Amino acid sequence: MRWIGFLSLVALSECLVTIPLTKIKSMRESLREKDLLTDYLQRHPYSHAYRFLSGEGVTVHPMRNFLDMYYVGTISIGTPPQEFKVIFDTSSANLLVPSIYCSSPICVTHRTFDPRASSTFQSTAQPIEMQYGSGKVTGRLGYDDVRVGDLVCKSQAFGLSWLKFSMSLEFAAYDGILGLAYPALALRNTTPVFDSMWNQGLISENLFAFYLSSNKKNGSVVMFGGVDPSYYRGELQWVPVSMQGYWQVTVDSISMDGKVVACPGSCQAIMDTGTTLVIGPTNSVLNILRNISAQNTSTGWYVVSCEAIHSLPDIVFTINGVAYPVPASAYIRRKRRGICYTNLYTWDRSSLWILGHAFLRLYFTVFDRANNRIGLAPAIA
Repeated sequence: MRWIGFLSLVALSECLVTIPLTKIKSMRESLREKDLLTDYLQRHPYSHAYRFLSGEGVTVHPMRNFLDMYYVGTISIGTPPQEFKVIFDTSSANLLVPSIYCSSPICVTHRTFDPRASSTFQSTAQPIEMQYGSGKVTGRLGYDDVRVGDLVCKSQAFGLSWLKFSMSLEFAAYDGILGLAYPALALRNTTPVFDSMWNQGLISENLFAFYLSSNKKNGSVVMFGGVDPSYYRGELQWVPVSMQGYWQVTVDSISMDGKVVACPGSCQAIMDTGTTLVIGPTNSVLNILRNISAQNTSTGWYVVSCEAIHSLPDIVFTINGVAYPVPASAYIRRKRRGICYTNLYTWDRSSLWILGHAFLRLYFTVFDRANNRIGLAPAIA
């Protein structure tokens, strides 16, 4: 048995590609340092994060502008490679970066792709339009070699933005977004990056996984083609994907102190590595907030007494019969001047729950495309 375990580790090291992620300063902090936060929130109440289906009948689900931390990794595009910092986002399916043709002042503060400098770039005449919560991005579809760690996706489709109406990106510490959702959310007649990895034989298993560090700036990773068990404790618990678009699952119930406080009779949720908070329908989230005596503020955020954190109950998400507790230390965050905000937010645009970093930092998460399922296990501290 020892030899079997040893050989398994050797095989793992040969097929697993791990990309380091860096926790970056929140957009909120960048705006606050420039004394622009209040004005920005008044002008842009919704997030820059997009939720769309391409082509005719664009579907948009705006979300409040959270402006909190993100986890970014470095990729490169073209020959020779041009580097970009991107969010690896499981709730979108396209790769988008700014181009040198971007006419918006926002692009001055970010790296831009120069197709003239790449010998492998292939241009198209296909325009693209992506709807953000606080604006719109237009551009053109192109193809080039995309490098993610040691993996090179040949002739990968990606969006080159030309015009950005979303001022929020001016203060973002990343350049673009690399979507890891199902192809149903991708631009028409294109193949997402992860699907290219698999189709081109670059990875040995049709899955990827995230470990998001809770405290350290570095240490977070996204891994492609395998799972490194050193990042979690116990056994992975598998949950079937209920709808193949987002990484969507069925939640049995949400409870506190043994009592159901939301999602009676089950509800739907998506695992979203591009969102910081836990977001849910207004009435359900308000019921949770009442249970922790949270108070609303003029900015729409809810606060609690910092002294109460250690006595507040867990929020327990029961998924496929397994309980996943989220302690107060995860759903409450301490900010300046001793103010403690909740990591919970409401929306009325959908009945979906969104489980973002506040949940995912607690649980190592495997996104298994081969079996259309998600694996969850307690993440190492």
